[in-house]
Amino acid sequence: MSNKVRVIGGQWRSRLLTFSDTPGLRPTPVRIRETLFNWLQHDIIGSRCLDLFAGSGALGIEALSRGARNVIQVEQDAGACQSLRANKVQLSAQKLEIIEMDVEQYLQTERAVFDLVFLDPPFGQGLAEVTCQKLAAGAWLENQAKIYIETERSWDLVDTPDNWQLLKDKQAGDVRYQLFQFQR
Repeated sequence: MSNKVRVIGGQWRSRLLTFSDTPGLRPTPVRIRETLFNWLQHDIIGSRCLDLFAGSGALGIEALSRGARNVIQVEQDAGACQSLRANKVQLSAQKLEIIEMDVEQYLQTERAVFDLVFLDPPFGQGLAEVTCQKLAAGAWLENQAKIYIETERSWDLVDTPDNWQLLKDKQAGDVRYQLFQFQR
């Protein structure tokens, strides 16, 4: 397992995270992570974060490194979860919970409230749309929660929930990334 991604800020800055060779797993590029966490710099400290389709774990661990209260990472791939657990141990990340489960199933069974949600599903499977609908339908989001969505460049959220306001919308390479805010 030679795949590595570097934490870019906070208490674990410059620490390397390893991740599995899972097909379709593509960590958020450094340039995009830097932009995202610049957008979120006033929202991270003390936030309750949900990292859906956690993959490499880079987004959730970056949030913890920068002062999030806690992070729940949801990932269904066993190999990816093994890497997530190894990174948790390596960093002694006690405020990190890893749940090995399908995201859709998780959103049907759990009920918690989050200030920040990272949504970075595998490309080309229509998972972003379905997951956004489930997040909007459930009581998952604290008022003014931020929802980060990373998709293939061509993706467009056609049916944005009425109470989600688009704050940022950018593209880099093959990736489109957006930041929404939930308003009760």
